Amino acid sequence: MASLKIQTSLLVLYANLYMATLCHSFCLPEEHTALFIFGDSMFDVGNNNYINTTTDMQANFWPYGETSFKYPTGRPSDGRLIPDFIAEYAKMSFIPPYLQPGYHQYTDGANFASAGAGALIETNRGMVIDLKSQLKHFIEVEKLVKLELGDTEARRLLSRALYLFSIGSNDYLAPFISNSTTLQKHPIEVYVNMVIGNLTTEIKKGGRKFGFLNLPPLGCLPVMKALVPGTKDGCLEEATKFTQLHDDALRKVLQYQETRLKGFQYSYIDFYSSYSERMNNPSKYGFKEGNIACCGGGPYKGFQSCGGKRSVKEFELCEDVEEYVIFDAVHPTEKTYQQIAELMWNGDHEVAGPYNLRELYES
Repeated sequence: MASLKIQTSLLVLYANLYMATLCHSFCLPEEHTALFIFGDSMFDVGNNNYINTTTDMQANFWPYGETSFKYPTGRPSDGRLIPDFIAEYAKMSFIPPYLQPGYHQYTDGANFASAGAGALIETNRGMVIDLKSQLKHFIEVEKLVKLELGDTEARRLLSRALYLFSIGSNDYLAPFISNSTTLQKHPIEVYVNMVIGNLTTEIKKGGRKFGFLNLPPLGCLPVMKALVPGTKDGCLEEATKFTQLHDDALRKVLQYQETRLKGFQYSYIDFYSSYSERMNNPSKYGFKEGNIACCGGGPYKGFQSCGGKRSVKEFELCEDVEEYVIFDAVHPTEKTYQQIAELMWNGDHEVAGPYNLRELYES
């Protein structure tokens, strides 16, 4: 009898050693889902702190971060961003910036987003981590995950992972508020197709679960109202046209990919409508002000001067950020981000469809 127990124990030991060999360091729980995050300032949790850029592309100074963190983290808002809330809902720790020294827990995911980044390399070139460079960073992470887990377990992790994207806004803002000339070289429809083509490249590289934010109401942001001629109480019509063309094209390409890529699932998130609703009807969602930013200078506080560290130094800061939909010239407040993140995670399919992020995460 004792001999049988010894033999059984040895078999269990050999089985455990065999599984450890297959997974190199360890095997992940079967339901484990990583988050890989790409994009711009809507998702950047601090990558731009670690690159050589201008203060225009950074938020590592007061009053950024004051609501949740009590210090600036590099997040371009008063507190948490959408990826932070999604991680909370998924019962995960925050996914820190990929460039943060010492972070190597890539089996939970990575955040590659960079404030000011575009899908086009030319957008804010030399000052941001453009989408192509973000995807190169992801390839490096893939290699590290394979070294840690082995090929089989790494493939399982990467195929189960949820890939979140928020990018494109800067490609359309740049022609209006900077010296970008890329748009002038192409008809509007061609330009939009260039952005969409770069944005959807990653779909074909092995991932199967994606979340894509469409664009916010770019023509109605304080920065556009303050800096671009021809806007007063309304929105800039030309920028709104770009937004609509982009969002329609993104929806169509995702529907097309669903028909041709086996196992492909996605959430198309109507950020435009959710954000516009709060800007136009703030009291309905617990706000008092939907069109003027909490922090900044000039009309609508649309000058990008929040914190006084950029080219324009003068700025005003609201007394109660909880009353505001918009934090600075471009970005929502933490409260707005939280409301929209809740819709992304658990909302109906008119806001996030054909799956919401919780459905994708749990599938």
